[in-house]
Amino acid sequence: MYKRAIFPGTFDPFTLGHLSLVERGLLLFDEIIIAIGVNPDKRTMFSPDERLEMISRVLAKESRIRVCSYEGLTIDLAEKENAGFILRGIRTASDFDYERTVAKANRKLSGIETVILFAEPEREHISSSVVRELLSWKKPVDDFVPAGMFEATITD
Repeated sequence: MYKRAIFPGTFDPFTLGHLSLVERGLLLFDEIIIAIGVNPDKRTMFSPDERLEMISRVLAKESRIRVCSYEGLTIDLAEKENAGFILRGIRTASDFDYERTVAKANRKLSGIETVILFAEPEREHISSSVVRELLSWKKPVDDFVPAGMFEATITD
């Protein structure tokens, strides 16, 4: 049975923590669709197109990964893409409580299973909000994002 998972998130920007989850997820799934959630009411540093381009460039060599953007419910995207799983990661206890609640609702509404991976200890401190803060102060972020992430995206 072919196993396809949706890995949803804002990914503003995509971090080494996200990359770790994708790499580990590929041990479980045949294909992962990284789904960039677009919420017009949410203020982001990078546009959906910039995020899609950055993630696609970083993961271009991995044929089992697709990147897309979407609006609406993740379970609707999963149904459209014929994905049987949602992949999520957690770093903290509060992440766990939130993800458990959403996973239960998604399963009740659609039957889709959520697979949760814990952040690796050496990546627990990495978050998109920390990276955005560092970028806003023009500080280096090489220890937080995949190599080549911002090539031809950020200009001074």
